[in-house]
Amino acid sequence: MSLLLSGQEIKETLDRMARQIVAAAPNGCPLALVGIRRRGETLAQRLMPLLKAHGAPPAHYGALDITLYRDDLTTIGPSAVLRGTEIDFDVTGAWIVLVDDVLYTGRSVRAALDALVDLGRPKAIKLAVLVDRGWRELPIQPDFVGLRVETTAAHIVKVKLAEVDGKEEVELV
Repeated sequence: MSLLLSGQEIKETLDRMARQIVAAAPNGCPLALVGIRRRGETLAQRLMPLLKAHGAPPAHYGALDITLYRDDLTTIGPSAVLRGTEIDFDVTGAWIVLVDDVLYTGRSVRAALDALVDLGRPKAIKLAVLVDRGWRELPIQPDFVGLRVETTAAHIVKVKLAEVDGKEEVELV
């Protein structure tokens, strides 16, 4: 096991990502942050005040439950836990930053994209991830990355956030 990011490094990384998002956000287009439940939602909530501090307060915030869009839903079946999507704004025309903790195969992001476009047609959907660990199975790449780490298929990247896990760190196991 090795520590990839400490709690302080997570804060610094999110601040850097917020600056990058602000620099890329188009003027005159509503900015929306949408976090993929569970840790992506927490990271999106943390990005909200950082974006405001750097001059681009998001017009909207939402949380996306991708459970019913997963391509392995038949495999997980009755053990699937629905947490509900909370997007109370029209996504049509919005510049959306989709937020997740770890990007691996790309399948969760594909499910999230399907869920978002079912709600309307955004101007654009950008992807922000705290950790990109490679090993993509789909042609999905992040626009904003906190940390890129070389892994093997046997590795696990564990993101631990105080709101969910009671501690702050990112580990490679």
